[in-house]
Amino acid sequence: MAVEPEDLCPRPNLVRQDWMDLCGRWGFAFDDGDAGLADRWYAGHEAFDRTITVPYPPESELSGVHAPQPRRVVWYRREFDTAAPPPGYRFVVHFGAVDYAASVWVNGVPVGGHEGGHTPFTLDITDALRLDGGAQSIVVRVEDQPDDATQPRGKQDWREEPHDIWYHRTTGIWQPVWAEVVPDLHLREVQWIADVPGASVVCEGELSSHPENPVTVRVLLRLDGETLAEQAVRVDHRRFRFPVAVPALRHGQDRHRLLWAPEHPVLVDAGVRVEPADGPEDVVASYLGIREVGVADGRFLLNQVPYFPRMVLEQGYWPQSHLAAPDAGALRREVELIKELGFNGVRVHQKVEDPRFLYWCDRLGLLVWGEAANAYEFGPTAIERLTRDWLEILRRDRSHPSIVTWVPLNESWGVPDIAAVPAQAHFASSLYHLTKAVDPTRPVISNDGWEITEADIYGVHDYAPLGVSLSRRYGDPDAVRKTLAEGRPGGRRLVLGEITADRPVMLTEFGGLSYAPQAGDKWFGYSTVADAAGLVHKLDELVSAVLDSPALAGFCYTQLTDTEQETNGLLTADRVPKADPAKIRAILTRPARALPGEEIGAYREEIMPRGDGE
Repeated sequence: MAVEPEDLCPRPNLVRQDWMDLCGRWGFAFDDGDAGLADRWYAGHEAFDRTITVPYPPESELSGVHAPQPRRVVWYRREFDTAAPPPGYRFVVHFGAVDYAASVWVNGVPVGGHEGGHTPFTLDITDALRLDGGAQSIVVRVEDQPDDATQPRGKQDWREEPHDIWYHRTTGIWQPVWAEVVPDLHLREVQWIADVPGASVVCEGELSSHPENPVTVRVLLRLDGETLAEQAVRVDHRRFRFPVAVPALRHGQDRHRLLWAPEHPVLVDAGVRVEPADGPEDVVASYLGIREVGVADGRFLLNQVPYFPRMVLEQGYWPQSHLAAPDAGALRREVELIKELGFNGVRVHQKVEDPRFLYWCDRLGLLVWGEAANAYEFGPTAIERLTRDWLEILRRDRSHPSIVTWVPLNESWGVPDIAAVPAQAHFASSLYHLTKAVDPTRPVISNDGWEITEADIYGVHDYAPLGVSLSRRYGDPDAVRKTLAEGRPGGRRLVLGEITADRPVMLTEFGGLSYAPQAGDKWFGYSTVADAAGLVHKLDELVSAVLDSPALAGFCYTQLTDTEQETNGLLTADRVPKADPAKIRAILTRPARALPGEEIGAYREEIMPRGDGE
């Protein structure tokens, strides 16, 4: 069931009826001398000489601090009123994302921490709460080293002032903080994996602890009031996995009504109940999308049918709040804007986006390529950090039907000598194979852009300023084969190792059109135009070259919005279109030559199958 953005739980795929929002005004302090631990800032309030609005990073305007200079250590503190939970229940606090390394105290008692700036963590703080209730204090120390190149940071600049394609930093808490009262034995995680040919959905989950006695896990799947499945399973381990039969999927001529796609974003409501032999039950609401993705014969497949992704590069950055969205509604509006422009997909770039954004992609229908924030240096520490982050990303997001491709590395970031140093190539390949081991249901690209070691899709970045140049390189299968084997559009070899002929080839970064800068402008772009008419004309030229190629299987245009000095968006940084959206949409949505029947629509052909008399 859809909800209003402001009412959406920060974790939309595992929701309990009641939760406590801990965002808002917190005490705040810079710790430039790193004295806070020795001086026990976690035990008092005297050091917190500022206030900050969570979840906006201190570098941003909406935080109320607006201090963009690099700071290595920051502290947060707030009080909230709650009583200790009754017997049989626990009190847990969730952090959506804290960049980079967090340590947490409650009432002066250490309760845990987390390293990794884009992934969530949960802490059970029950034993640190004051039993008599009233004001409870929570203190968070965050360390974020701006010059540590082994720290996965994505597009955050290591210099004091943003330059080229790098932006102001996002330090500290930048996704929601919230709390719940949960049963002692409760569901910590639930994942859904569709098996369309098997007419089932696999339910995977994790309990908060190993059950002393077997429990019953009950699943109910419903679509618009129709019960699709109901199943109860005996569970005697912390982690569980079982198939849930969905008989309606067996009907080959009718199952289309259950299948998720951008044009038909069907979501199934999923209720999960954990029923112990003694103690309180845990009841959660979830959802899932039933769909298949894959590749074959040089095409991307959605629900076993060739599909042409028309994506846009999304930095997920706002001038007033940086990586944090300015409000919950902005995440929904971002998805709506992308679709209104004519795109059917988005490549979230060097950022792990807020789960609420992914919820709206699921709900409104938008393909997503999931990406990690990369480090800039290679070595054991960088390998460990990125691998840990990537595993947490996969664990958090693999149930989203909108996510159709995984991209752990971009343009050899963090593996700058991948073509010359075998260890770096091994790392890129290992991320590909690790991803396929964790999630074999989606295509994976080891290193999008160039110097690809392993891939199910060859994602190529080419900022040629002329459509004729793109046509020369990608205009037919022979040209594409030659470009993959010999071309260097970004100055680097495109594929390291053997080229597999049946892999789809997509232009996953191109365009980058910007208005010509005025003297003194802080500016970065790949090609320039004079005005809105010039933008429409040049966009048509470049996109037509891609759509006219029978050999390209999809594209990703750079980019959705202006971001800091990178002024090559179709929208301004404030999300205002630079040209008539109807004209942009007409350019982006015309049929692709790679799919001869696309004017009817590949997915439309599936959901409206021909009768025997046609």
